[in-house]
Amino acid sequence: MKNKYLIVLLSVSLFFVSSFVSDKKELPKLGIVGGLAQDQLVYSAGFRANGESVKRVLSPSLTDQEFSDKLKEIKAAKCKLVSCNLFFPADIKIAGPDVNEQRVLSYADSVLSRAGQADVKVIVLGSGGARNIPAGYDVEKAKSAFINLGRKLGTIAEKYKVTIVLENLETTETTFITSLKAAAEIVRAVNHPNFRLNADIFHMMREGESPEEIVAAGNLVGFSEIAEKEKRSLPGVMGDDFRPYLRALKKIGYKGYIFMEGSIKNPEVEIPQAFKYLSRQVAEVYEGVGSVE
Repeated sequence: MKNKYLIVLLSVSLFFVSSFVSDKKELPKLGIVGGLAQDQLVYSAGFRANGESVKRVLSPSLTDQEFSDKLKEIKAAKCKLVSCNLFFPADIKIAGPDVNEQRVLSYADSVLSRAGQADVKVIVLGSGGARNIPAGYDVEKAKSAFINLGRKLGTIAEKYKVTIVLENLETTETTFITSLKAAAEIVRAVNHPNFRLNADIFHMMREGESPEEIVAAGNLVGFSEIAEKEKRSLPGVMGDDFRPYLRALKKIGYKGYIFMEGSIKNPEVEIPQAFKYLSRQVAEVYEGVGSVE
């Protein structure tokens, strides 16, 4: 009889514990483009996700031996290498009149194949130089061709279990797709699960875009990047308030990665500070915990 009551008591206790755990809000995961060279510092600061560039770790210009060495470095790192940016170099045009589609797709296949081998899940498609279009070029024609290319890139990414995320850039960096709204329009038209939207909050702030554009994009958002508006510094250096944009992410139910990508002058100070600073703002918005001074 005593054992029976103990079993009942244990079952009730487990029910309440599981209920508590399931009610706990899942927060977005913070990452940083710190590079493999700063893996230890990034990990010590609290991050578990790191970012690199395609050029340094996945580029076809790396020999097989150089790539093999990079794979060992990635595997040995404390932080998971989640993303790589700078997908296309400026000399491989992906928009406008000078696109060599065969060259683009061949290059993309090589990069995405290596991303699959390295278990890098996200490739950020910013590549401002590669997507520049000449002044006076038909924007609608550029959009139509880019959407068609995006579908083909998505198909390659799917083959290697990688997701490409299209980044909204600012007008100082490119002449094509210079707002989240424009990027969302492209991603919506591509309509491929492996070609999604990177909501870059830094570029949104620079272009004066409302957080409501994140809400309008909704489930197209598969990734997010962030930095402070004035100097592209890491969160906490200037003390920017990101909460309006974080509220928009919360509103669409976003629980993916928010990656910090900015200039770092004093890594030992700024990287740990950034993790704490943005963690507080995320917790306040998603859980209503505390406030950021």
